[in-house]
Amino acid sequence: MPKTNKWLASIAGAAALSMTLSACGGGDSEGGGGESGGGEGGGNAEAIIIANGTEPQNPLIPANTTEVGGGKILDMAFAKLVDYDAEGETVMDVAKSIESEDNKTWTVKINDDRKFSDGTKVTAKSFVDAWNWGAHIDNNNSAAYFFEPIKGYAEVHPEEEGAKAKAEKMSGLKVVDDTTFEITLEEPYADFPQRLGYTAFAPLPESFFDDPKAFGEKPVGNGPYMVEKWNHNTDAKLVKNPEYVGDQEAQNGGVTLNFYQKQDASYTDLQAGKLDVLDAIPETALSTFESDLGDRAINQPAGVFQSFSFPMYTDAPYAGDSEDAKKIRKAISMSIDRDSITESIFQGTRTPAKDFTAPVVDGYDDKICGELCEYKPDEAKKLLEEAGGWKGDALTIAFNSDGGHQAWVDAVCGSITNTLDIECKGKAYPAFKALRDDVSNQKMKGAFRTGWQMDYPSVENFLTPLYKTGASSNDGQYSNKEFDKLLEEGDAAKDSKEALKKYQEAQKVLVEDAPVVPLWYSNLTGGYGETVSDVSFDVFGVPEFHQITKN
Repeated sequence: MPKTNKWLASIAGAAALSMTLSACGGGDSEGGGGESGGGEGGGNAEAIIIANGTEPQNPLIPANTTEVGGGKILDMAFAKLVDYDAEGETVMDVAKSIESEDNKTWTVKINDDRKFSDGTKVTAKSFVDAWNWGAHIDNNNSAAYFFEPIKGYAEVHPEEEGAKAKAEKMSGLKVVDDTTFEITLEEPYADFPQRLGYTAFAPLPESFFDDPKAFGEKPVGNGPYMVEKWNHNTDAKLVKNPEYVGDQEAQNGGVTLNFYQKQDASYTDLQAGKLDVLDAIPETALSTFESDLGDRAINQPAGVFQSFSFPMYTDAPYAGDSEDAKKIRKAISMSIDRDSITESIFQGTRTPAKDFTAPVVDGYDDKICGELCEYKPDEAKKLLEEAGGWKGDALTIAFNSDGGHQAWVDAVCGSITNTLDIECKGKAYPAFKALRDDVSNQKMKGAFRTGWQMDYPSVENFLTPLYKTGASSNDGQYSNKEFDKLLEEGDAAKDSKEALKKYQEAQKVLVEDAPVVPLWYSNLTGGYGETVSDVSFDVFGVPEFHQITKN
């Protein structure tokens, strides 16, 4: 599972895809993404696993979910065409094969034995209808951008503000029969199938279109679990889906995700046996959790990049594309002592950023960021002076209190103030959803923390959704035509090697513009209780819930 996009509330790169992906099974049922619970199986197959979660920002609709709280739920409730195994390799799931002779027109054949939890069949039409609905501008979906490569997207989702759709469906989607459909792209895209395990590409049953609002409260999916009840701001209860026949059949009766306002409370519950699995250790326990939990502690690399972003739509001295604004953003980045902060605050569970991706993806390059990601106090002061100094109110960095971010924000602000003599302070939001609502609605007056959990294991996934003009998670409203062009050239490249070269060039544009301050890569730090066995985490940092057994 992940595999959700993601703006976060808190190990190997994928191999290059060939032009044909053939069925090779679902996710790794043996785990391998983390430490095993060591159980022999045979646990209580009806028991409910209790884990941590966060209140979803939006209704539980795949194409409108772009944060980890809702994504964690939907990735248990929906199976997509492809999945990713514990090492991040792309494997078939609902699809039997995805083939193309030219990297532009792809033929998808699906298994004919898959059903939704309401008993209706998953067909080719289930995917085509879902994607057309997800892409259409009238439906205002936050993940609509992911359908942009498909021919006809511009007709259903025009770029111009206030423009109306010219079509109801994308011309690049065609149902051939119940188990076959074709996808025609605007341009050749060799790695397109790698995207298709992302949440937005899930199928939808016919009942969805009768009442999307009701569906958003209790979705009907085709995954190993189904949503029994979403108790807002409290928990989400998922139970085993009796109609599921894929490779990730649940070895337990379900999963309840408790929504915590404070991470400390979730760790206390884990130690007390009230929580079975935790995927986010609070900062206050980072120095002790491995000794506290012993073999049940998890500390492993994950596809997670942490930063804070500048809202380019404000009148702050760092906003905009002027040379002075760029110098101020660079000065702020170079004033931060990442090495000291990751060691003192995170006890070595974070690694200072060297690029805009993560070390677990193929193509990671620790030379990309250069001085922008280094602590260079003298150079930082010089850049700020060249830009005319700091003018205006204090620099603020917004964060969500339920994610345990106060300590590092204070440390980052301290480093900035000590180096540049700029007043810097944190701005606390009580919950992740509240922060994300203001970010999504472009209401931010200052900088804000951002974290990205990869949707699929690719350098491109760390770039396109976050920084391309108008992209779904480009919350700072950054725009650079050269950057956009390099991404498009990478997408249209004849092979993965050529594509990666273009994506790396695009990263260099980000270094020059500094629309965000790269901070560090996060290890997954989690753990599980004595109550469960067969626990492992994938490269996305997500528990493999389906294989967990209760003792």
